[in-house]
Amino acid sequence: MDSSHPAEQHAETRLVTSGRDTKAQKGFVNPPVFHGSTVLYPTAEDLHAHRGEFTYGRHGTPTTRAFQDTLMALEGPQCAGVGIVPSGLSAISTTLLSVLKTGDHILVVDNIYRPSRNFCNGMLARYGVQTTYFDPLIGAGVEKLFKPNTRAVLVEAPGSQSFEMPDIRAIADVAHGRDALVIDDNTWATPLYHRSLEQGVDISMQAATKYIGGHSDIMFGTISANARAWPQIAEGIRLLGVCAGPDDVFLALRGLRTLSVRLAQHHRSGLEMARWLAGRPEVARVLHPGLETDPGHAIWKRDFTGASGLFSIVLKPAPQKAVDTMLNTLKLFGMGFSWGGFESLAIPFDCDAYRTATKWAPGGPTLRLHIGLESVDDLKADLDRGFAALKAAM
Repeated sequence: MDSSHPAEQHAETRLVTSGRDTKAQKGFVNPPVFHGSTVLYPTAEDLHAHRGEFTYGRHGTPTTRAFQDTLMALEGPQCAGVGIVPSGLSAISTTLLSVLKTGDHILVVDNIYRPSRNFCNGMLARYGVQTTYFDPLIGAGVEKLFKPNTRAVLVEAPGSQSFEMPDIRAIADVAHGRDALVIDDNTWATPLYHRSLEQGVDISMQAATKYIGGHSDIMFGTISANARAWPQIAEGIRLLGVCAGPDDVFLALRGLRTLSVRLAQHHRSGLEMARWLAGRPEVARVLHPGLETDPGHAIWKRDFTGASGLFSIVLKPAPQKAVDTMLNTLKLFGMGFSWGGFESLAIPFDCDAYRTATKWAPGGPTLRLHIGLESVDDLKADLDRGFAALKAAM
């Protein structure tokens, strides 16, 4: 392999080298942060013709170009463009508004990120777009849910709370046979571990707030699309006027440079913690597709090259007061509604109130854990104290 050609370099190398122009940056390794709205044209003729590499701050700067080039290199040759938006939810809403219109129908996996469901049930419904939710394990059986006006299928692999693993390839084969787009929320694995555009997905979204940022200090979203879908996404971003702030773009680019080393640690620590928890007497089940015992393991092994640090556990039956006592005892696991940063997190959740195509009945209280970059020995000791408090409170 000729590693001097960017297309043949490993992902780790592309993350470090793509989107860099040290000559334009006066020798500095990183691009400057462009705080700018107005771009001046040298002549009236240039202004009339809109000639110029950059035209207006909302449409891009050298910093956003560097980020886009780097993420495109990570997504692979199927990626025709990358859109930048101010949050993960904005990536979802912008994508759906770009590809759907009044009278359309969309199929959405039942384990989708809850704000995605809220957007479908709220704004899309008001705009006359119908949503049907489907079992994440249905695979090619999704075909029976298609209607003449079905324009897209939205999946999340795995679901970021309950961690069922849909068969994206089988769903994509059906969708493309019906001329529908396939949209994937790829936040959990990132394109480093799941290049979904190469597996039949047309649009791959991320809450880059999570692993791309990596430090719990930005709000950011990305929309990567293939040649078929990119014109719609580019037009939607332009018409909606969405963009991300320059400082967040810079921090997201900085996060991309170290994504491979951070995610490798999340992968190792997450699997070690998942296996340890699977042997705990307080735990009825661990929901992690990287475990050989998980129902989604075969699909994960086929389509993914790694796992992140996010998974869930089902506790054996216990009163909520005892679970709260456990959470209040933890010192290294914070309680917060995000993940993907350097810190470990634990939150209780219950999908039962909003699932509509499937029944959520895990058999006990459920906790979602994010395994950060701390020592796994210290994390085990922290959870051990938490489990002791759980038992004492029952």
